[in-house]
Amino acid sequence: MADGARSVEGVRRRNLGEMLRLVHEGGPQSRARLTAATGLNRSTVADLVMTLADAGLVVEREPDQTRRVGRPSPVVAASGDVVALAVNPEVDAIEMAAVGLNGEVRARVREELDRLITPEEAAASVARTLREWRAGELAGLRVVGVGIAVPGLVRATDAVVRYAPHLGWRDASVGALVEEATGLPVAVGNDASLGAMAEHLFGAAVGHLDVVYLNGGASGIGGGLIIDGRLVGGAGGYAGEWGQNRPVILAPADRRAGEGVLEDEVSRSRLLGVLGLAAADDVALGDALASAQGAEVFEEVSRQRRILAPTLASAVNVLNPSAVVLGGFLSMILTHDADALVEAVRVQAMSDPAADVMILPAALGDDRLLIGAAEIAFAPLLADPLAGTAISDV
Repeated sequence: MADGARSVEGVRRRNLGEMLRLVHEGGPQSRARLTAATGLNRSTVADLVMTLADAGLVVEREPDQTRRVGRPSPVVAASGDVVALAVNPEVDAIEMAAVGLNGEVRARVREELDRLITPEEAAASVARTLREWRAGELAGLRVVGVGIAVPGLVRATDAVVRYAPHLGWRDASVGALVEEATGLPVAVGNDASLGAMAEHLFGAAVGHLDVVYLNGGASGIGGGLIIDGRLVGGAGGYAGEWGQNRPVILAPADRRAGEGVLEDEVSRSRLLGVLGLAAADDVALGDALASAQGAEVFEEVSRQRRILAPTLASAVNVLNPSAVVLGGFLSMILTHDADALVEAVRVQAMSDPAADVMILPAALGDDRLLIGAAEIAFAPLLADPLAGTAISDV
């Protein structure tokens, strides 16, 4: 192929990727809106949409017939029949979901665990679930890859889990294990960083370019950073480990874990303890906290809020985000008394960066980490929707 032809094909592939990204992240959009968003002419947009439709990546719908002015434009939507398998192994369960390119969760399962799962067992569980779904819920659908959200340090260069302390994984090539077991391409990331990405693209932080995200899960507290609209991984991919920092505890009586780190003091297990629950998913925990009446429960939530506030204030001072998003059990601490947490952060942070920051509960609920995992599985498709295919063949 001549250099000029390669250049033209490269530009067209980038335009196809941008078109697919727009309807994947922004939802169904008219051709007219896509034309305005891309700056391309109408005939080029029509050709790109047709190419994506022929590849099964988008579908076109009839325009809104209630529109009275001008010629109605067809609506383009990402296909729900193209899915990624999202996986989140935790200390108490492994969760999996099949997430459509249109954002729809096509299938979901949570396997409760009575012991820590090994990387090999996780790979076997993913492969078994995929086989079952392909024979059932996902029959006839296209599965493009697997994304895994791990509560631990994931090295950016090779997606090896360097250390997931609560799972007991060290230098675990879980991506390679899952790829071998499923035959699909696999991407691996830190769970909280992927939660940050999901909330930025589809949840509470939509429209915010600078975001601090903290996730509270069974394994502890992790986090993610969005700076100028981009997920920040750091030099090795380990950025955002808020839970491993030493907390500022203003009242000595609030200390419970000696010289422990933040996640030892602000803890899901401590909330379960005062509620008298041995285990619960986030929905059950939230319901229990909302209905609890005892002073012991109120004081424990208040204590954790008092310890969480200085960490958030430091994040506001250092990073000047427009939004701080709290997920998992941290969102329950916020919603238990949002005004108290917001006020504590404003008092302890510098006045100017604290003046306009919003402190928000995660909007995607239990789906946040799985949606983030699906995003990294979709990334190659969004970068080049027709990878491995000559444009002339489509």
